[in-house]
Amino acid sequence: MFNLNSIDRGWTVFLDRDGVINHEKENDYILNWEEFKFYDESLAAIPLLNQCFNRIIVATNQKGIGKGVMPLSALQAIHHNMLQRIEIAGGKIDRIYFCPDLEDNSPNRKPQHGMALKAQLDFPEIDFSKSIMVGNRMSDMKFGRNAGMHTVFLATTHPETPFPDPHIDLRFTNLLSFAEACLDTIKS
Repeated sequence: MFNLNSIDRGWTVFLDRDGVINHEKENDYILNWEEFKFYDESLAAIPLLNQCFNRIIVATNQKGIGKGVMPLSALQAIHHNMLQRIEIAGGKIDRIYFCPDLEDNSPNRKPQHGMALKAQLDFPEIDFSKSIMVGNRMSDMKFGRNAGMHTVFLATTHPETPFPDPHIDLRFTNLLSFAEACLDTIKS
């Protein structure tokens, strides 16, 4: 059974974006920076995660681009502004990977783990057995499992998700509660 006592500064954390870092729009896409709203606690959480993990990677499905409801430039602007705000708050994301593909069986679309493999190509020190996927949907948990990672479910948008579940190792209320638990483990 996985617990946070296993982690050290050599580990990597993968984060989903919508519903983890920022508020998710129900049955719709975040189309521009004006619609992007951080969870208050996520800006505090990321600097804590930087103290616990070697790398922080964001992996996000962005079907809105594939559907043509938002241009790539809008997504790039959202991510540019998001990274700036995180840096102002004292945190750092190493890289953002996104999948615009429409097909659910695309190798890069969660729950498939293509974005994890891309991250490992860019950062060869990433060891999936020493990585955690943090997300708010079962597709995030399956992405983590498909890559051989540990998984953490955040009950931000789908608190009704059953737990325990074979795809979920640990469950937290939000990103800050997870980050605080990691920091407590690293410091003890």
